[in-house]
Amino acid sequence: MSAEIDHGSTPASWTAVIVMLVGMLIAGIAMILKQPTYFWVGMAIIPVGAAAGWVMAKAGLGQQRS
Repeated sequence: MSAEIDHGSTPASWTAVIVMLVGMLIAGIAMILKQPTYFWVGMAIIPVGAAAGWVMAKAGLGQQRS
């Protein structure tokens, strides 16, 4: 697969997506259980995942730009 159609299949993107999905999962379950504290914990995890992906990309673990 060439880099032009890689669609971000890198450690940085996988880490960001998985961490953000965990945050959404926690927030979603908290909504069902009517637990606002856990909802906000889940929502707080989402930007952490985005930041982790950005940091990893800057460290060279993201898709290389041409």
